Amino acid sequence: MKSQPQPSSQHSTPAGDSYDELKLAVHHRLLESMDLNRANKLDQPELQTECERRIRQMIDSLNGSVAETAKDQIVQEVLDEVFGLGPLQGLMSDETISDILVNGPDQVFIEREGKIEQVPIRFRDDEHLLNVIRRIVRHSGRRLDESSPMVDARLPDGSRVNAVIHPVALDGPSLSIRRFRNRGFSLDELVSNGMLCVEMADFLRCCVQLRMNVIISGGSGAGKTTLLNALSSSIPTDERVVTIEDAAELKLRQHHVVRLETRPPNVEGAGEITTRDAVRNALRMRPDRILVGECRGAEAFDMLQAMNSGHSGSMTTMHANGPVDAFRRLESMLCMAGMEVPVSVMREYVGSAIDLVVQVERLGSGVRKVMSVAEVRPIEGGAAQIEDIYRFCLSSVSNAGSGQSGYYEATGCVPTLLSRFRTLGVTFPEGHFAARRLERTPELRKGGANESH
Repeated sequence: MKSQPQPSSQHSTPAGDSYDELKLAVHHRLLESMDLNRANKLDQPELQTECERRIRQMIDSLNGSVAETAKDQIVQEVLDEVFGLGPLQGLMSDETISDILVNGPDQVFIEREGKIEQVPIRFRDDEHLLNVIRRIVRHSGRRLDESSPMVDARLPDGSRVNAVIHPVALDGPSLSIRRFRNRGFSLDELVSNGMLCVEMADFLRCCVQLRMNVIISGGSGAGKTTLLNALSSSIPTDERVVTIEDAAELKLRQHHVVRLETRPPNVEGAGEITTRDAVRNALRMRPDRILVGECRGAEAFDMLQAMNSGHSGSMTTMHANGPVDAFRRLESMLCMAGMEVPVSVMREYVGSAIDLVVQVERLGSGVRKVMSVAEVRPIEGGAAQIEDIYRFCLSSVSNAGSGQSGYYEATGCVPTLLSRFRTLGVTFPEGHFAARRLERTPELRKGGANESH
């Protein structure tokens, strides 16, 4: 495996405290010397060039004996403080990093290829970390203070941010950044990464193209959004798609896409736009399909109503431990929406709306897998029967969980959806769904080639 680029560290200079003091003094002098009216007339590259020139002059005036390499590092770190995310900016430039987790000024962790590791990066103190968080929140138009100490936001590159401060965060400010590739994975790339097998991908691709309603369920960081992004690439380009998310993450490749984002209440407690509000509004926008980034509450009622009333081919994700658990959660969400009907009617309503449940999971080794593709089959009595069509079978674990191996299999369950496929001119080879082992995957070790989210 090729070596990964290492993030720079604020500890990685020979000057120690005097280095930090010099950098802080230069930073303060730069801010004091800036003419905001003139700065606003410059574009960012010109402004950065001017700031770099001033920083070098200030370093020379404060300490003429600074080595050139240390001077270059001070220049870069001060520019990161002014234009970027301070000590985290170097991590943001590393495309192999999928998550940045800050537990406090001295505890910064990253996730790379499914494995979490601590990195030698630090903030000066809680206030330094808080300033970076405030800058993120301010640019995203969100609010963060003691009366509203938790916030979700989005960086300009699409990365998702969650921040928590006092009094909820007992040990100081906490920051979590989920990073996404500039371009989403395709299904073929996910097959190459080992997240699913070819047969699964071909079947799911057909299901999306033929407007089946799909739920992707799994735990946090299991790869739900990544798979939803990949499936969305199979939506025909002539269809109008409306996406609804708390923090926009989906990167659809179609050109006829409307992206909606929820909004928390303002300081006066007004102006909130919930996922349910957005789903209801989306139904008035003449969508062919609606994609909801995550379904977690009363919006489930409106989402299922859309699926049952002419907006087939819609998709969403949700947190659940399995397909059956996903259905139980949907029933709970319908209760949250005030749907007061017998349980049998509620289950029939859910079962008639959903065609497929795809379960994803992050294994102990850190790799992400599609664990099952299950069809929802309505039966008499109002309940829905959930049958696995494909599944991943974990066959062995070695080295205290550091390596895992397994294989995909077709269960022998022939989907009832095939009758709908045939009417649309789509057929599968004879024996395609026969019970058999589909593929043996190589041993999957922690940090293996599976970087999807």
